[in-house]
Amino acid sequence: MEGKSELIVSVNEKISLGKALFLGLQHVLSMDLYIMPLILGEAIGLTGGDLSFFLQMSFFACGIATILQTLIFMKYPIVQGPSYVPLGALCAIGATMGVSVMIGSLIPGAIMIILLGICKGFSKFIKRAIPPFIGGIIILIVGISLTPTAATGIISTEGDLGANVISGLTAAVVLIVCMVLQYKLKNNKIFHMISVILALIAGTLVACFMGTTDFSTVSDTSWFKFPEFFHFGIPKFELKSCILMVFIYLIVLLDTTGTWITISAITGEELSDKRIDRATIGEGVGCLVGSLFGGIPMTGYSSNAGVLAITKIGSRMAITAGGIILMLLGVCPKLMAVISCIPAPVVNGVFAVVCILLISNGIKIIQNEPLNERSSLIIGISVVTAVATIVIPQEVLNAMPQFLNYFMSSGTAVGATIAVLLQLFLPERKKRAQVKVEKTLPDQ
Repeated sequence: MEGKSELIVSVNEKISLGKALFLGLQHVLSMDLYIMPLILGEAIGLTGGDLSFFLQMSFFACGIATILQTLIFMKYPIVQGPSYVPLGALCAIGATMGVSVMIGSLIPGAIMIILLGICKGFSKFIKRAIPPFIGGIIILIVGISLTPTAATGIISTEGDLGANVISGLTAAVVLIVCMVLQYKLKNNKIFHMISVILALIAGTLVACFMGTTDFSTVSDTSWFKFPEFFHFGIPKFELKSCILMVFIYLIVLLDTTGTWITISAITGEELSDKRIDRATIGEGVGCLVGSLFGGIPMTGYSSNAGVLAITKIGSRMAITAGGIILMLLGVCPKLMAVISCIPAPVVNGVFAVVCILLISNGIKIIQNEPLNERSSLIIGISVVTAVATIVIPQEVLNAMPQFLNYFMSSGTAVGATIAVLLQLFLPERKKRAQVKVEKTLPDQ
């Protein structure tokens, strides 16, 4: 997929070190990288120092995966972060069978993804099953599926509901104002660079003023703690859990494809077969790195694509700098403590605006396809299915078979799968040759 780029700095364009670090920090701050490993760590029984170290290793692994994907494999400005898709399965495996079995279940799936890329199998599937039109639907579904997460993240955070809503809305409004100024002042690059940072700072200051932010933990945190392989024990391989995770990894890969397509649409960089194959290998290597350092499967982050759309600076140098920052956070608990003190409602306020941009980018791609009966059916069925999945009560999901439960827990995975299946099995009607009118009219 190749299109027109709206970036003010292209993917392969060099920028200054200071600018790269500033933009990289902006990407890191706008991502909820700590939430998934925090939930997983608590679910599998990690506490105190072990939980803190689990978070560190997650950041460190994300940094390595980001640098590898950006510089060596896909060569897109894409941040790798923990995937939410396998969360339910990993919680169940880790809580019932132990952390070592959970880590062991991740390794075969990561190797499988690497082999898919080496064998060039996934790119062939993508070429047939995910043309630009389907890619646009997936982007739309990603945005729609993530919106409830952002909204509930503002109102469901513990503490003063009013303060949470006000701080989250402050961040969202500041970011929207910056985007309006970006539109009005097209030649001014300042608002593109600082918009996300400004939104996070504004929201955090409001939260501080309302007494819902606490930075006291920062002073009690040590400066350095270096990474370790297999800190939680040597991996153990249990057949059923490994098979389950191989299946879930395929869903993660399909989910990630939506992010790749989004990045391609924003940057105008072609999503060629060669690039897809390299990206698949990079995804697998990132997942393998994540499992070796603690047990976190990786994916290309959708919110990162939204930040690119806001800043319009696509230089890989910025994302590489973001990867370096993530690695530094992974060895520096004190710095990570500062990041984790940004209130969740503020992060989700920014995240909500990112979802808006993902939705708009999806619509932008879809509108290039003539809306006939077939395309309308694909859009309607896949989007409605994704939305329906989001609102299914947890009790209903828990009553389903385990495989179906994990699959149905991701609106993106369900909607994207439906869109791809309809693309493959809903044939296009061949254009009928026009028949001359005079031949069909009766003699008068």
